[in-house]
Amino acid sequence: MKGRELLRHLARKPLLYVEDPDRSRKGSHRTLVSPIFGEVLLGFHDRADVAPGMVRKVFTRDVGLSEEDAMKHLRGKLKEEDASKYMRGSR
Repeated sequence: MKGRELLRHLARKPLLYVEDPDRSRKGSHRTLVSPIFGEVLLGFHDRADVAPGMVRKVFTRDVGLSEEDAMKHLRGKLKEEDASKYMRGSR
């Protein structure tokens, strides 16, 4: 997966990550924020390949999804009600 694809997946519902407008971008490092899930720091160039293990880490450790729900999200099958158990304040 390319860095740009990873950003697109993070921006999709129900995660809704966007680049933080209050923080400047430093090289390939971007701070993404979600009103639901919190903050994630990514350090990938748009065209660079992101290893599968790193994609798994972003979705499980950084975002906080289970591996099963991360795979559902990548396939476009994660519903908002499935993701609600991960939202900030409900952990």
